[in-house]
Amino acid sequence: MPVFQYTVSDTTGNMRTGTSEAESEEILTRRLQEQGFRVTGVKKTAKSKGSASNVYFGKVKLKDISIFCRQFSTMIDAGVSLVRSLDVLGEQTQNPKLKQIIHEVQIEVEGGSNLSKALSKYPKTFNNLFIGLIKAGEVGGVIEEALQRLSTFLEKDMELKRKIKSAMTYPVIVVIVAIVIVLGLCTFIVPKFISLFKDLGVKQLPAPTQMLMDFSDFLKNEWYVGIGIIVFVWFAIKMIGRTRIGRRVIDRMKLSVPVFGPLGHKVMLARFSRTLGTLLVSGVPILQALETVGDAIGNVILSEAIMNAHARIREGDRINVPLQKSGRFPPMVVHMISIGEESGSLDHMLSKIAEFYEGEVDAQLASLTASIEPIMIVFLGLCVGFIVISLFLPLIAVIANLSGGG
Repeated sequence: MPVFQYTVSDTTGNMRTGTSEAESEEILTRRLQEQGFRVTGVKKTAKSKGSASNVYFGKVKLKDISIFCRQFSTMIDAGVSLVRSLDVLGEQTQNPKLKQIIHEVQIEVEGGSNLSKALSKYPKTFNNLFIGLIKAGEVGGVIEEALQRLSTFLEKDMELKRKIKSAMTYPVIVVIVAIVIVLGLCTFIVPKFISLFKDLGVKQLPAPTQMLMDFSDFLKNEWYVGIGIIVFVWFAIKMIGRTRIGRRVIDRMKLSVPVFGPLGHKVMLARFSRTLGTLLVSGVPILQALETVGDAIGNVILSEAIMNAHARIREGDRINVPLQKSGRFPPMVVHMISIGEESGSLDHMLSKIAEFYEGEVDAQLASLTASIEPIMIVFLGLCVGFIVISLFLPLIAVIANLSGGG
C-alpha cells in the first residue's frame, strides 16, 4: 500500500504534517477531513510500507522502552491522541532504531490498525508481555494504565539486573586482572628464566617449574590452539543450547550450580511473580498470562512447570497444585498463591512474593560480594605465588649445589 505525506491544519489553525498509508490521495484526504482537519497538501512518498526488515540495525535497550512507556502513558493520560503521541515520541527519542519503529507504528495506527497489532510486528523490541498488556489496555479502554504498569515493571526489572551486574563487576575485574597478570608473567618473564636456567646448566627441573615452562611454551608458540578451543567450546554450547534437549540440560545445570544456581532461581521466581501479577492486575486472563510468563521466564525447566499449570487450569484445576508438584516452587510461594486464589487477591499476593524474592536477591548478592572478594584475592595470590615459587626452585637448587661444592 502506498505511503503519503500530508499537511493539515487543525481547528485552532495549527499546521501539522505526517505520513499515512492509503489506497489513494482522495481516500486519505477524505479520511483526514472526517477527523476534522483541513487538508492543505497530500503527496505520495517513495517510501513503501514499513516493516521490521526496514528498521535500522542496532538494539533498543530496556531503559529506552521504559522511558517510552512512561512518556507515552503521560501523554495519553493528558488527552493527547495516539497518533500525535507517537509523533512526538518519535521526534524526541535518541535511539535511532526505536525512532524508526515508532514512526512505522505511527503509520500503522494512522491507517486504522490497533496499537497492539502494530507493535507486535517488532517482537525483538516488544515482547509478548508488552503486547499482552497493551492489548488488555485496549480492551478495557485504559491504555495509559497498561503503559504505566509496563513502565513500572521494566524499571523494577532493570533495577534487579543492575544490582546483579553491579555485584558481579568486582569479581569479574579481579578475574580479568589475574588472567592478564598470569599471561604477562608466563609470556615475558618465564622465558627469561628459561634462558637463565640453560646458561646455568640446569638439566633436571622440578615438576612445578617444568609445568610452568610447558605452559609458557604453549602460550608463545601455540596460543592459537587455545583460542580455537575456547571458540569451539563456546560455539558448541551455543549450538547445543538451540536444541530442545540441550537447552533443558543447560537450564537444569544453571539451577544446580552451587551458590549461583539458587541465586538465579530466586531471580526467576521474582520475575515470575512480578510478570504474572502485572498481567493479572491489567485484566489479562490467567491462561493467557501463564502462557506469556512461560515464554518470558528464561528457563525451560521452570517454563515447563508453568505450562503444566496452564494445562491443569484449563482442565479446571487450581494453579497452586501443579506448581507444588513440579518441585520448582518453594512451599511459601505455593501457599501464598493458594491464599491469593481463595481471597481473590492473587495479583496482590504475587506482588508480595516478587518483593520478598527481590529482597532475598539483594541480601544474597551483598553476601556473595563480601565473600567473593577475599576468595578472588587469595586465588590471584596463589597463581602469582605458584609462578614465583616455580621460578625460584631451580635457583635454590643451583645455589645449594654451589654451596655444597664449595
